[in-house]
Amino acid sequence: MPQVMEFKLPDLGEGLTEAEIVRWLVAVGDVVAIDQPVVEVETAKAMVEVPCPYGGVVTARFGEEGTELPVGAPLITVAVGPASDLPDEPDEAPSGSGNVLVGYGTDHSRPARRRRVRPGSAAPGPTPAVAAPSPVAAAPAVARIAPVAPVAAPAPVAAHAVFAGPVPVISPLVRKLARDHGVDLRALSGSGPQGLILRADVEVALRTATERPAGPEAAAPATVPATAVSAPAAATAAQGVTRIPLKGVRGAVADKLSRSRREIPDATCWVDADATELMASRAAMNAGPGPKISVLALLARICTAALARYPELNSTVDLAANEIVRLPAVHLGFAAQTERGLMVPVVRDAQARSTESLSAEFGRLTELARTGKLAPADLTGGTFTLNNYGVFGVDGSTPIINHPEAAMLGVGRIIPKPWVHEGELAVRKVVQLSLTFDHRVCDGGTAGGFLRYVADCVESPAVLLRGL
Repeated sequence: MPQVMEFKLPDLGEGLTEAEIVRWLVAVGDVVAIDQPVVEVETAKAMVEVPCPYGGVVTARFGEEGTELPVGAPLITVAVGPASDLPDEPDEAPSGSGNVLVGYGTDHSRPARRRRVRPGSAAPGPTPAVAAPSPVAAAPAVARIAPVAPVAAPAPVAAHAVFAGPVPVISPLVRKLARDHGVDLRALSGSGPQGLILRADVEVALRTATERPAGPEAAAPATVPATAVSAPAAATAAQGVTRIPLKGVRGAVADKLSRSRREIPDATCWVDADATELMASRAAMNAGPGPKISVLALLARICTAALARYPELNSTVDLAANEIVRLPAVHLGFAAQTERGLMVPVVRDAQARSTESLSAEFGRLTELARTGKLAPADLTGGTFTLNNYGVFGVDGSTPIINHPEAAMLGVGRIIPKPWVHEGELAVRKVVQLSLTFDHRVCDGGTAGGFLRYVADCVESPAVLLRGL
């Protein structure tokens, strides 16, 4: 007899505690192979395809697309057993691989082995082997309910969907919020898919209870009918206000920038530099055969040389120990704007790379960021950030330091400007460079020396060659 195995959302590493379901790659009734990706999730750092360590028939899915699940929450249940019990899979092994994240950061072009159970086949039932939250995604996905009208009654669920719990709640955070404030979840009608109770539903119930007038009615439990739950949302939508949840990449960016502002006493200095010679040098490098060198790679090479002279800026502050920690290697982050928001991929050991190697690595990481294939490890561990906001057509900025780093170099657009060159007015290619730094790790003299050295290398690349 097949055995029903429950696969839970694995630990994704890098301190991540939850993930949002972006896209299911299998459906109930599909036959999956060991280590086949079954769901695509979005963490605060990257998109990840999660492979299932079991091979067999999918009997239930937990969570609709768009649902956030904590690490350890059930994802799917799979019926595994002898090969003869699994239709169309004569070579399938019944046991799991033990490789929880084999597909971590893998190529999304990998074809998914998706097969349906033949009509009349003996497919196991959907009951999981252990108690689990309600498999709200066991039925095909339903359309999301727009918050422009009172929430209608939940759509009927397909016959094979099973609700194991009395309350349609997935998130333990929602349960805790309700428990801490005495909200009876059974009296709420959820505004999520298939009546799923969301955090917003509990918060609306709390607000309604707070606004209830004093009197005998005030002693009633902090619950509201379904129509009252949706009223604020409907009124807000009618006024043309849009609410965007701070979660995923946007939420992670917001948390990091807020922490940076709270903890780091930053300061910014800037200087204009004549980049004509740098651009001419790049043109000469790219005139011959071989890979092309990017402007970003040249600036990165200058940064690593400057950090070797001013190591104070390649450091972090340990608040617990009340110490400045200078770091031996330069793990250079660079800002990349993608469809999923701002990301900062990290080039490891940038100080040991040639300009050509830096250019190739920038290209590789940029492509992964563009296609959403960056692993969380590609987005962490940076020690210094290079921010080329000139690609947006702006000259200057005072960027927020990428916590827990100590500095960030900003580069504006390189454009022709009137410039005094060798005592005469000329049209030169000028760029504004700005350095935002943590004033705890150094004083203005160090920051100014770093920025001046960078500007000198931009204006005369021979300065860089002399120090190599």
